[in-house]
Amino acid sequence: RYVNNSNDGKQFLLRMAEASGLEDFYVRYYSGHKGKFGHEFLEFEFRPDGKLRYVNNSNYKNDRMIRKEAFVSQTVLAEVKRIIENSEVLKEDDNLWPQPDRVGRQELEVVAGDKHISFVTAKIGSVLDVQNSKDPEGLRVFYYLIQDLRCLVFSLIGLHFKIKPI
Repeated sequence: RYVNNSNDGKQFLLRMAEASGLEDFYVRYYSGHKGKFGHEFLEFEFRPDGKLRYVNNSNYKNDRMIRKEAFVSQTVLAEVKRIIENSEVLKEDDNLWPQPDRVGRQELEVVAGDKHISFVTAKIGSVLDVQNSKDPEGLRVFYYLIQDLRCLVFSLIGLHFKIKPI
């Protein structure tokens, strides 16, 4: 079916999401801090209609904010959902995780069906930070999930906005 305007396309994607059981699926990740160069952050989200939104704001050497948006297929959304569910992060609790500090903060919000979680913790520099926390097992699950999601998002953005074809 040819989609001739963006509203038809959005409605089509929403119908596909409903058919695949992903209409109640949403993910948002934020990592940032306020420092010498202002508010620097990385944020991305996957919406139920398939929209992937990516923002990277760095003022280092007068860098500009990078904003990218793309639509991903229901297969990609299903894979993101599978990665999150397999990580078992939905069973975790962030009460014993390091609180955000001057180094920065990370946030992960996931809506999957009737489950809605929101985690907030300090930036994690390395696995050593994870091991030295009060909940190393739970924070390890979060740490590796975030690495997987960031890798996936960078790949999707890189592929979608490739300047020179291979």
